[in-house]
Amino acid sequence: MFDFLDVYPWLLPIMIFFGRIVDVSLGTLRIIFVSKGDKAKAPLIGFVEVFIWVVIISQILVRANDMVSYLSYAAGYAAGNYIGLIIEDKIAYGIVLCRIYTQKNGRDLVQTLNKLDVGATLTRGVGSTDEVDIVEIVVGRKEFKKLARTLDEFDSDIFYVVEDVRSKKNGIFPKKDNVLTRWRVGK
Repeated sequence: MFDFLDVYPWLLPIMIFFGRIVDVSLGTLRIIFVSKGDKAKAPLIGFVEVFIWVVIISQILVRANDMVSYLSYAAGYAAGNYIGLIIEDKIAYGIVLCRIYTQKNGRDLVQTLNKLDVGATLTRGVGSTDEVDIVEIVVGRKEFKKLARTLDEFDSDIFYVVEDVRSKKNGIFPKKDNVLTRWRVGK
């Protein structure tokens, strides 16, 4: 299958490097989907990931006997981790709980969030220096990136903590567009 590598042996380290980037990037995404309980995507990604790994490792065992191939394997692994994290950040898969602490009026923040179709819960607390309003929201990770700007505009000294959430039930969440609603006339 890879007889061309006998003619062009310099392609082996390149193939190893890019194969490992794809393999490890997929592994990063698979772990994310497993941790979120996505039973459809994780096994498919795992299949492709292991297939690529087996192909690469078989070529290493058969042909690779030089340090350049070994370094390509290690460099591909490192680059795959980095690229996997970049991809994960771009797709921002999952939902988060954001606990917001502000010394400004939390009711105003809740009203601002409600106008953005984000459900929010307000409680009062005592911080180390003064009373604070604590606002909790549950949103998609993509939506939170946009929401962070709103929080900073509301209070430049705002403090918040973001935690991953595996699942949610009920509540007020922003409406999501799907492919069909974007193309419907009058929408």
